Amino acid sequence: MHNVVCIKQVPDSAQIRVHPVTNTIMRQGVPTIINPYDLFALEAALELRDRFGGEITVLTMGPPSAEDSLRKALTYGADRAVLLTDRCFAGSDTLATTYALATAIRKIGNEYGPTNLIFTGKQTIDGDTAQVGPGIAKRLGVLQLTYVAKVRSLDLAAHTIEAERRSEGGVQVLHTRLPCLITMLEATNQIRRGAMPDALRAARAQIVKWSANDAGIEDVSKCGLKGSPTVVKRVFAPSARAEKAALVEAGEQPAQALIDAIFKRQPKLETDLAALVRDA
Repeated sequence: MHNVVCIKQVPDSAQIRVHPVTNTIMRQGVPTIINPYDLFALEAALELRDRFGGEITVLTMGPPSAEDSLRKALTYGADRAVLLTDRCFAGSDTLATTYALATAIRKIGNEYGPTNLIFTGKQTIDGDTAQVGPGIAKRLGVLQLTYVAKVRSLDLAAHTIEAERRSEGGVQVLHTRLPCLITMLEATNQIRRGAMPDALRAARAQIVKWSANDAGIEDVSKCGLKGSPTVVKRVFAPSARAEKAALVEAGEQPAQALIDAIFKRQPKLETDLAALVRDA
């Protein structure tokens, strides 16, 4: 079994600041981390390898500094890491990103063996679009299972997988064939502590680095800014609310005290609710 896990190196959102004049994100001095949602995807792939054997290839697209995140993934137990890096990728939106990643995944399959499963996190903390995983699946022509909470079973002989998917109405149990792409939900597992042998291997590992040409990308106009129809007009921090939060003394009946405080601040709300009850 050969699984590919797509990760992304992102700025630590807890330390991101927005420039007060230019309204752009200030990345200088902000540490980078592996997108937290991608760690759940990596652990899911590692758990399947523990049960069924095989190999895990970790893939990312980014600047040369993204090698740090790939080495971190190797310390958790991934078998190899591929860095897709080229100046032509700069400024890529989700459409251009999925084109480059899908092309690289095809080459990974040719170089290291056919891919059974592709894992991604449900979204990234810097973009929050949740479009890259489904976009890769569409470009590769494979089925996709999004917002997966658990892989229930895997039958390599029959090339099928069964997974639990969370939805607004509850939990769906989906059964489909391989290969497919899975986007993992957060808090569905806990990333393991890397073993010392894996940490030593990661430090010495040779990261596979592909340019656009190395990855087999024939049309670079579909990459970077040229291939990105999305335009970010403005980035800004929300202004502080003028009205401050009120402290409600709960007493022995906290629920009633809260309701009374809400109606006191918004008297029209009480009238509207009374009208709804009367009309019902």
